[in-house]
Parts: sequence; structure tokens; C-alpha cells
Amino acid sequence: MKQSVSILLLFISTFVMAQNPAAKTEKDYYEIKTLPIPQDIYLEIGGLATMPDGRLAVSTRRGEIWIIDNPYQKESHQTYYRRFASGMHEILGLAYKDGAFYCSQRGELTKVTDTDRDGVADRYEPIYQFQLSGNYHEYTYGPVFDKNGDMWVTLNLAWVGFGEGKFAKWRGWLVKISPDGKLEPFAAGLRSPAGYSINQEGDIFYGENQGDWVGSGRVTHLAKGDFAGNPGGLKWAKEPNSPFKLTLEEIPDNGSPMFEAAKKVKNLKLPAVWFPHAIMGISTSDILQDTTKGKFSPFPGQYFVADQGQSKVMRMGLEKVNGVYQGFCINYREGFQSGILRERFGLDGSMFVGMTSRGWGSTGKDNFGLQRLVWNGITPFEINMIEARPDGFEISFTQAVDVNSVKKAASYAIRSYIYKYQHQYGSPIIDVKDVGIKGIEVSSDKKKVRIVLDNIRQYFIHEFKLSGVKNEAGDLLLHETAYYTLNQIPAGEKLQLNMSNAPLLEKVVPEKKVSKVESSKPSTIISDNEAMALLKKHTCVACHAREERLIGPSFTDISKRKYSDKQILSLVYKPNPKNWPDFATEMAPMSHVPAKDVLKIASWINGLTQKRAYDALINRD
Repeated sequence: MKQSVSILLLFISTFVMAQNPAAKTEKDYYEIKTLPIPQDIYLEIGGLATMPDGRLAVSTRRGEIWIIDNPYQKESHQTYYRRFASGMHEILGLAYKDGAFYCSQRGELTKVTDTDRDGVADRYEPIYQFQLSGNYHEYTYGPVFDKNGDMWVTLNLAWVGFGEGKFAKWRGWLVKISPDGKLEPFAAGLRSPAGYSINQEGDIFYGENQGDWVGSGRVTHLAKGDFAGNPGGLKWAKEPNSPFKLTLEEIPDNGSPMFEAAKKVKNLKLPAVWFPHAIMGISTSDILQDTTKGKFSPFPGQYFVADQGQSKVMRMGLEKVNGVYQGFCINYREGFQSGILRERFGLDGSMFVGMTSRGWGSTGKDNFGLQRLVWNGITPFEINMIEARPDGFEISFTQAVDVNSVKKAASYAIRSYIYKYQHQYGSPIIDVKDVGIKGIEVSSDKKKVRIVLDNIRQYFIHEFKLSGVKNEAGDLLLHETAYYTLNQIPAGEKLQLNMSNAPLLEKVVPEKKVSKVESSKPSTIISDNEAMALLKKHTCVACHAREERLIGPSFTDISKRKYSDKQILSLVYKPNPKNWPDFATEMAPMSHVPAKDVLKIASWINGLTQKRAYDALINRD
């Protein structure tokens, strides 16, 4: 009898699991493969270069170039490392061309060759030497080659409590250097341009980190004479060969959005895509367009943007409207072992990811690492593309949608906002407005949905949360939230609204009114699982861990300060860096997080000290 019951229970559980399969995750589509690194090699990766013979070259912050055999781990999982070059200074970029390596040291663009072909470099040729002041923040990145054989290099600003480029020439600039060593200044206004690339059309994009004059991470298209927003390097705009003339005094510093300043500053270039801080990364790094023709991802032609602090890769889709780049960003794959600085495609279409965390914390726990991101060929249910329309947007999906789910207004939550343009470090989101839906039309193939909105705003970030959208199999989106930067509103026909494309409205259950007395009470302490869900949802874990120090203090250390729940709420909305002087990176204001969620997290944090004391008592007994 017992055996029969057991068999019945097994059958029932199997049936239930079949009816309720676990939701798909990123791991079901994109595998992260770790390349082993010998213990005596400190591979703090600053540059990657794939070689035509199948080997991989890696440059390090310690001034070395290593060549790795069997990086695709085809014959075996074992990889083989050979030190090709050494004795250089902080190589933060690497390229391979015509049998030679080109790398950016802190103060020099260098060509490195092996003339006697013994596998070790024996010739180091300076192509161009950059000025240095000795400031730790004067990083040099590149080179990236264009189709003409010229090299592009970006130069970080010094940091003296704010970005400053006047100590050393061309700091805060993108420059072009010819093979014979001639420098041409191209664009300015860069603060910390760790990642940049040239797309298939020959256009240059660079990624910027939050900081002074930079409210949040962003990707900007740079044309000759553009000013990307940070005035730290404007001293060199006075040089005879500068492509534009501009001074610090001409930059408005009143906290208005960047697009307002652009009305007065002719050369000021607005970002193509904003990456909302702490939601879509905290330290934008490399940018790579998918040119693998379907080998790397189901999104050929789109861009993959890395983030150092959150140890993840994001996806970016671009379109041109009225000759101006704009588009959206969305998460792609997280969970890498360290802070991502470099991305390069391998010969097989997979992506090599080079990492380092020294001097800047990351969610990845290792100090450095080398991994490979591989798509298994299965296409997830995802937002494929978002394009602007004169009255809203058109969203395309990788799979046919369930029409009933996309027609419901409740399946969407849309709002728009922007950041301040100011000399202070970072910015809270400002001018937040919810956006209503007036019409929804589904294409005949069920893969496109056109949404008519009641208020689209030029230059603003439009946040889309599609939590109720399903495919025909009833699956939810792998990533439900995307952020579109609307620089230009296209011309064209607006959708005629009628009963057939009216959104389906559901009855709204009125929320229980909470009295002022009730709302002032501290939240109930929530479980670890509930807390972790909220911490992940609002990306708190990108900078904080329960016990460990990351970019910010641990939650346990915060609990020891004995802030009240309300004090934590206030500090989340308006951080005070003076409270934590041992942390170099200031916390950004997180005023977009609902107060009820912050109070729940605060109550959980404040319960950690009590729980530790209880656990210690139990263990002692």
C-alpha cells in the first residue's frame, strides 16, 4: 500500500512539474564558460585581441601581454599561457594587426613585435607619447583601428574631486593617430571613456560612467567636433588644431537637463542611449556590435554593452531618426566572475570577456577573470527592437505574442524621466511622469505591437515594463524592462484610434487607504527571501552584499549604524557620502524606488544585527 501511495505521489508531482515548468532564465540560453588561469599569473585584464590563428592575446594592468593557446577549449579544457611581452605600464587596450600588437600604455601608444619569431616580443616602438601629470585617474584606452588603418584612442580625465584635464594635453578627448604618429583631436567632453567601438557604418560610439556632469551611464555617438558634456578637457579646445572652440564659462550649470543646455551650447552632443544608473549598470565599459551573422546572438547588428560594477552584459538596439542615433537598452546576461572591462568576439562567434576589479568593486567576487559567453542557438522570448513612432512606439518580439495579453493596458507600465546636467557627481532621476496607453495594434504575424501613448516627450528616457506580455505558449518575457531614449520624434502617419485598437481595461480594485498614523509605523521585518527579491529588483546587490564589502558597505555594517527605517529611506533618496568616508564611490540617489519597498528593505537591514546576536547566542549554547 505504501509503495502504491509513493508511486501515486511521484506521478502527481511529475504531472504538476510538467504543467508548471520553471521559468526560463538567462542560463537556459547563454552559457558562461570560464577559462582557467594559472595561480601565479595575475591576469588583471585591460585588453583583448583575437588572433587569426585561433589564439587569444590578453594585456594586463601590470604591463604584460599574454598569449593563450586553446582558448576555445576544443581539444581539452586545458589552456596554455605564454608571456609575450612585459615591462610596460598599465595596458588598457590591445589590438592585433599585420603580425604586430598595438597597445595603450598609460603614457604611450606602442607597437610591439617579435622580430626573431621566438614567441617573445623584442621590439617596443613608441607611436605616440601622451602627456601625464601623475594623477592616478589619467587612464589611456585603445587603440581601435578603423578601415583606413588609423588608430583611435580615448584619454581619461584626472580626478581631483572632479574630472580635470588641464594638467595633461588632450585629456578628456577622443583622438585619431595615424600609423606615422600624427595626432588629430576629434571630439571632447569625455570623462571616463573606458569603452568605445566603430560600427559597421564607420560611426564611433563610446560609453560613459556616472560622475560629474554625467547624471547616469550613457552611450554617445561621436562625430568630429562633438562635445560629449564633461568640460574638464576644454582647455585644449583653444589649441589651433581643435575641431571646435568652447570654454567652461559657456557651459550652463543650473541642474537643468542636458537637452536644455544643448539649446545654448552648439557642440553639445546628447547621448544616443541613457543607461539608468544602478538599474542598467553602474560603470559602463566596452561596446561591441554583433557582426557574427547570427553566431553570437539572436540579435544580429545590435550592440552589447558591458558593465564593470555589475559584472554583466547588456543589449542595445539603435535606430536613426532625422539623422540622429537613438534607441533602447535591456539586460542580456549577468553573473560574470569579476568586473567586465573588455569584450571581443572569437573566431567561432562566441564572446571573450576580460575582467578586473582592482580599485573598483564589482558584483563578481574574483579580482580578475577570463570567460567566454556562448549562445546555444535557442531564441528566448524577448523584446527584439523598439522603434519610435510619431504617436508612440512599435515594439517587436522574437516570438509571436498572445494577442489577449498584449491588448491589456494592465500588461504595461510606462513612464518617462531624465537626469540633471550639473557639476555635481551623478543625479537623481527628475521630472518623472507616468505615461498612459491610448491604443494598441498587433501586426498580422503577431510579432509587432504598436503602442499609442498619451504623452511622449522628446529627449526623455521612456521606461517600458511589460510584465503581463506573453507569447502564444503563455511564457513571460525573459527580460520585461527596457529603456528607450527619444532624441527625435519621427514624422509619419499617426495610428487612427478606434474600438479595434483600444486597450482592454480591467476593473481596478481600489487600494486600502492608509492613515498617516499607520504609514508612519515601521515596516514589518520581512524574510531573507523577500528581502533578496526586492534587493535584486532594485539592483541594490550591485553595490552591497549581506556580509561582504563591495562598492558600498555590507548590509550588516549598515545595520550596526542603527539608523531608523525612516533614516534609511531618507539616505536612499538623498545619500550623504560623509557618512561613509572609506568608500571612494558615492552612492547615487535612488528616488525612483518606491518608499514602501525601501522601508521593507530597511526593516530587514535593521533586523540583521538582532539576528546575528541571536545566532551567536544559539551557537554558544
